[in-house]
Amino acid sequence: MNSIIDTKFLSEIKELVNSAKQRVVTSINIAMVYTYYDIGRRIVEQEQKGSNKANYGEELLIQLSSELTKEFGKGYSLTNLKLIRKFYLVYSSQKSQTAFDQSKIIYNFKTKTLSYSNSKKQIGQPLVDQSKIINNFNNYPITSDGHRFFLNWASYIFLMRIKDPNERSFYEIECYNSRWSKRELKRQIDSCLYERLCLSRDKQGVLDLSRRGQIIEKPADVLKEPVVLEFLDLEENEKYSESDLEGAIISKIKLFLLELGKGFIFVQRQMRLSFNGRHYHVDLVFYNRFLRCFVIVDLKIGEITHQDIGQMQMYVNYYDRFVKSDEENKTIGILLCKEKDDAFVRLTLPEDNNQIFAAKYETILPTKEELISLLKDGD
Repeated sequence: MNSIIDTKFLSEIKELVNSAKQRVVTSINIAMVYTYYDIGRRIVEQEQKGSNKANYGEELLIQLSSELTKEFGKGYSLTNLKLIRKFYLVYSSQKSQTAFDQSKIIYNFKTKTLSYSNSKKQIGQPLVDQSKIINNFNNYPITSDGHRFFLNWASYIFLMRIKDPNERSFYEIECYNSRWSKRELKRQIDSCLYERLCLSRDKQGVLDLSRRGQIIEKPADVLKEPVVLEFLDLEENEKYSESDLEGAIISKIKLFLLELGKGFIFVQRQMRLSFNGRHYHVDLVFYNRFLRCFVIVDLKIGEITHQDIGQMQMYVNYYDRFVKSDEENKTIGILLCKEKDDAFVRLTLPEDNNQIFAAKYETILPTKEELISLLKDGD
């Protein structure tokens, strides 16, 4: 019998089925997180009834683990129950963030029902492109004490290690918005993304990070300080040329895009610009879909000079006049350098500059203590 089903039709149907399966898996994972939070609450409430809380609490978890494992199998080991208890303690003590308080839906764990509040709070609207993502938080119910959960359990295990609730909230929002895998979330935490973004923002901007995540609304929002390139495997004192650095970045362009952040698309390396019989080559060209503009990156293995800034200004002007369309925004230029004198850069660039930036890069992961020290110096 000849098949009347063409390949494209069959592929589309299979995609629908796979998407449905993925949605089911995601729903189950999120439901388990809410269940774990409720279990953690009950464990803490039960512990408070014990006369010797330390011994009673440990014995309670041991016996509970045994009973639940008999009934439900894997997932309720003593170690996991301790994590579940910690999960409740960490998040129940964390004040609900503004970004999470918009939905009128409240989930009551005791009655397992949904109800509606009269909350009319609003938050400032981000770019249209990202508001849809943030508004998806409203699709998740709120616990009786005002919390939403929208990541899988493995992600919350990483997040619980973060002591600062503002930092924890930032990574939670970003993990959801950027669809980070568990590995990507760990890398961003290990590379101190939150502290690096804080270095590029004022106090209100730092507060917004914990409430809304990273919102790309203006050129300065894409900057990190420093840019961390530990994945290139370049030793701190190793001698390498700018061509070597560029080649290493191209070989791991996916990781470099992750480090650059939201909305970046790689366009070309060594883009040639020609005029008046002269030829120039731009190291790396990207496009940012949130800012709707080209982003030119020039690599410098030493400290930047007047000539470097002047050359970048020429690149930016060229793109604005001959490459970008009328609907697109002005081009951004980033000088990615090993050493940077902030005072020199500020004095060289116009006061109203919002197109050309200098960012320092590191080939090893900075410590959290080093970045916190820089934050304090900037206060």
